[in-house]
Amino acid sequence: MTTPPGQQEADGPNIARVYDYLLGGSHNFIPDRESAAELLARWPDARQTMIANRAFLGRAVRYLAGRAGIRQFLDVGSGIPTMDNVHAIAQQAAPDARVVYVDVDEVAVLHSRAILAANDRATAIQADLRSPQTILDHPELHDLLDLSQPTALLLVAVLHFLPDSPDAPAALVAQLRDALAPGSYVVISHGTTDGQPPHVAEAMEHYAQTTAEFQPRSHAAVLRFFDGLDLIDPGLVPVAQWRPDHPQDAGHAKRIAAYGGAGRKP
Repeated sequence: MTTPPGQQEADGPNIARVYDYLLGGSHNFIPDRESAAELLARWPDARQTMIANRAFLGRAVRYLAGRAGIRQFLDVGSGIPTMDNVHAIAQQAAPDARVVYVDVDEVAVLHSRAILAANDRATAIQADLRSPQTILDHPELHDLLDLSQPTALLLVAVLHFLPDSPDAPAALVAQLRDALAPGSYVVISHGTTDGQPPHVAEAMEHYAQTTAEFQPRSHAAVLRFFDGLDLIDPGLVPVAQWRPDHPQDAGHAKRIAAYGGAGRKP
């Protein structure tokens, strides 16, 4: 793998690179693989959940770029866009689609910029979901996206890294949603322990202690993030059940500890 400037070696596990490794990517280091192995020892279905989540993202982007006619994508908490990435899927369906990736982690942004160097319709910026206005005011975002036009906001596998508080994360989602034009979409996936055996919650708690804070939420709690939006069919469901390409793809949905859905701003 090519190491981007400023990241010659890893000094500990990084959530974006752990996720990349579990998806089968190459943008990771030994500490990331060791952290992933420990997670899998505690929760053998963790990789399957993350693969199902990534597949959900791909189906959502194809739907939005195709049937919904969306040409602008704002992917917040994007990690490293390597495996089945948003810009590749969107631009395959619509070559004029434009994508802005946003991540708080400098390492993820450096990797992303290296990957996107030859793509003039996609970029990555460093900004924090906990400061939505910083994202919305970023000049590189406005170089590619016109938020007065319908845009897809992707919050995929990121909100569970924000703990509950009086003003977060629902208020953060609302601030981003309110900045979007009518006809825009918000896509969310989120980790959950609903219906999962105890070892899943234990693994998530351990994961939070070693890599990043992690707060799984119930179906009702995740559904609140879609306030002000019209959920599209099939609503908020386990990610494997959201518009599967083949019926059998949803066959093991109960093993997948994540919900996913998409809502349209009226």
